[in-house]
Amino acid sequence: MEETPLSHHKRLAYCTTRLQYRQGRELKAVKVYTVASESRHILIFGVPKVNLHSEIKNKLQQFGKLRSFSCVSSEMAGRIELEAFTDVYAAQFERLEHARRAKRQLDAKQFFGGILHISYAPERENFQELREKLLQRRKEISQRLQRNRSEQSH
Repeated sequence: MEETPLSHHKRLAYCTTRLQYRQGRELKAVKVYTVASESRHILIFGVPKVNLHSEIKNKLQQFGKLRSFSCVSSEMAGRIELEAFTDVYAAQFERLEHARRAKRQLDAKQFFGGILHISYAPERENFQELREKLLQRRKEISQRLQRNRSEQSH
């Protein structure tokens, strides 16, 4: 399969080869995210094209404060094959944790008759945002290491 710059936005097939005890209640598509591939920017695919701008924005605001939100259907149409009669929205959250939660809660869920597909959009980040994300991750890891060391000493 040829890797295109936007191929990470395609929905993956669900994994059906996992052992029964590892399967869980819902089938999942197995995908590994690195620090660089997670992002505060997400793309929301599969929103029915019936003027649902405010409804999807309100749904996303339940997970955290948005920095930006816009419809990018025309921009994405020339770069990736889109589902007919659907819009694509781009959202940027204040915090990465909010984007993670929104992706986990909304991906593959029904929304006004359409099935949403949420994907991270690290290609929409600028250099400064990438730097902040990597520094934040480094700080989180050092805090975890300190906590683990203090627990081991007790």
